[in-house]
Amino acid sequence: MAAEEEYEGGPDRLAERMAELDEELVEARAAALRQSLEDYDLDEEDAALLAGLQAGEDGIEYLPALPVVAIVGRPNVGKSALVNRILGRREAVVEDTPGVTRDRVTYKAEWMDRRFSLVDTGGWEPDAKGIDRSVAAQSEIAIDLADVILFVVDAITGATSTDEHVVRLLRKTDKPVFLVANKIDDARQEPEAAALWNLGLGEPHPVSAIHGRGVADLLDEVMKVLPEVSAVAKHEIGGPRRVAILGRPNVGKSSLLNKAAGEERVVVNDLAGTTRDPVDEVVELGGKMWRLVDTAGIRRRVHLSQGADFYASLRTSAALEKAEVAVVVIDVSQPISEQDVRIIDLVLESGRALVLAFNKWDELLADDARGGERRRLLEREIEQDLAHVSWAPRVNISAKTGRHLDRLVPALEKALASWDQRIPTGKFNAFVTELVQEHPHPLRGGKQPRILFGTQAGTRPPTFVLFTTGFLDQGYRRFVQRRLRELYGFEGTPIVINMRVRERRQRK
Repeated sequence: MAAEEEYEGGPDRLAERMAELDEELVEARAAALRQSLEDYDLDEEDAALLAGLQAGEDGIEYLPALPVVAIVGRPNVGKSALVNRILGRREAVVEDTPGVTRDRVTYKAEWMDRRFSLVDTGGWEPDAKGIDRSVAAQSEIAIDLADVILFVVDAITGATSTDEHVVRLLRKTDKPVFLVANKIDDARQEPEAAALWNLGLGEPHPVSAIHGRGVADLLDEVMKVLPEVSAVAKHEIGGPRRVAILGRPNVGKSSLLNKAAGEERVVVNDLAGTTRDPVDEVVELGGKMWRLVDTAGIRRRVHLSQGADFYASLRTSAALEKAEVAVVVIDVSQPISEQDVRIIDLVLESGRALVLAFNKWDELLADDARGGERRRLLEREIEQDLAHVSWAPRVNISAKTGRHLDRLVPALEKALASWDQRIPTGKFNAFVTELVQEHPHPLRGGKQPRILFGTQAGTRPPTFVLFTTGFLDQGYRRFVQRRLRELYGFEGTPIVINMRVRERRQRK
């Protein structure tokens, strides 16, 4: 917060100036700023971003949703090597040690003038305990969030029990699946690939990710079935909005789901950690249908090293990635802990909309003396520990009695509307121009970074790209975010601001 104070000063007329600006003038100014970018060195990604913007009926410019190709498989079969071969550069880390890739990482790729998103996933060690949970948690996410799936198998080793587990998952999807028989370095080894017909996924495609053999033929086949626009990355129309209920163990997540569903849908017990697997339930709240997902309580890191709690936490993270908005339940009878803050930060990292539900409020009302003191302490804790999410809607509820449960729906709707919100490019550039005139970026090293042009590159969460002549301080970027919230709301959603520092093109 202190880093933002140096940009304050003087009466702020930003909102007034924005209201005064003529829309035609706004659009003309944005077009001029965009034209001025031609004097700067732009890379292929910059050009694709600017060229890919398409004006909708509302005058807002949209980026087409690139189709998604996900690469799945067990550890050490060459998934990251295949990613590097498709990208044409060493982007993903490759080692002989299994399990180097742990997170799903998305890259922008291109083949035969077709652009798409390429997702590299982590594999999992075959383990007598918990293999079903771990493989399913990782693979299901990749399968759900992909248009086409590349299932990589080590053709030399042959199909293993872990491979067969992933095959069972893939058979449940109606998405195109390509069986990639990797490590076929020459024609003499191709009979090894033929043995993979037994998996029942159709023809194996023999490739060598290291040497590039067969990869071009594989991509040619993928392009035949890859859609022009993603069916999973674009905005989903219809169907219940997906809400993940998160929190520490025993804060009342399962009680909240039961009360919303109107029945004992999940087991509730004073014993912390009763819920192990995410539980989906479609419920009606506020006249609308919602898909609520009760998740396992996220414990402190020391408890996550092994056993069922580790896999429960893994599946909780998977449920969050499939959700659109997260309700983080906080027990008001206990002090806000580092664990609560870490769970909120997990939501922010995932880019999901956020609602804070302060549960067990009935316990504070039942004890006037202790309750009044606890409420005062709670407000202080919120001000100190949750200042970075002051924009998130807050709801005081009692999951046990159902008190104020009806207030949860407006909070969810507000957060989701902000998550989907777009600002027209003209208005966004007018906002940036007026803001910079009011509070210019301070000099750094004798130079003052300038913002050349800005656009909203996406939603879910709202993501903005600023083309600049220099690096913008983190404090200044937070300042821009805060002013965006003051002017346009964005209640309940994180805001992402990315920079692209570009230098003026040298005159010949």
